[in-house]
Amino acid sequence: MKRFLLTLLAISLAVGSLGCARKSSEPDLKPTASGSALVESSGGKQIGAVGALLAQPLVVQVNDDQGSAVPGALVQFTGPPGVAFDPPQGITDSSGQFTTNVALGGMAGRYELTASTWTKAQKRIDLKLEEIALGYQQQLGHQLDEKHCARCHNPESTTERLSNFDNLEVKPHAFTEGDTLNKMSDADLSAIISHGGPALNRSALMPPYGLTLGKAEIQALISFIRLVSFPPYQASGTVYGGK
Repeated sequence: MKRFLLTLLAISLAVGSLGCARKSSEPDLKPTASGSALVESSGGKQIGAVGALLAQPLVVQVNDDQGSAVPGALVQFTGPPGVAFDPPQGITDSSGQFTTNVALGGMAGRYELTASTWTKAQKRIDLKLEEIALGYQQQLGHQLDEKHCARCHNPESTTERLSNFDNLEVKPHAFTEGDTLNKMSDADLSAIISHGGPALNRSALMPPYGLTLGKAEIQALISFIRLVSFPPYQASGTVYGGK
């Protein structure tokens, strides 16, 4: 038994030494430059599933006082609990940019992320970015939006969908228009989705979907609208992923 314990101790010390060796062999980040501004290049305001990797990486750029890109500057990403960055920090490339992949947390809501860099005087510069995580109900609503709504309510065309927005005499509200949609109750939204625009004295160009969508699907669509609206919809008891 004594020999077994000594052997086990030796193995443990060896593994610990290996871990230390690996840790010490990791290269230290050594910035060679610093900037005075941090801007988003791409990847903000994405919509993804809870706990999933966002479809596009998040890219930020460090600039100097003249607005020129700064290669060799340190950038670090932080976010609410549950958010993962790969990698969480690094050095800007030859174009002054740093790229990270983002996996959202396990709770539906808005996630505020922070990208940071440092000036020559070691003053920290922060850039706030926002991503949206959809739970099961909001994911269903997103699918229904893409299938039935986005062709008219989203003015931007994609390779999968041609927008009809510009052809409509009365322009429908985008689901992100919180200034308008946040003033409508869930019952109002349900009525207009089910019975069309005339249900709330709105344009008849909004057709009824009460025979197309079930009650649960309409609620899922409303849940999606509430989550993506800006400014954010605030309802009693609502919890957001970034808080």
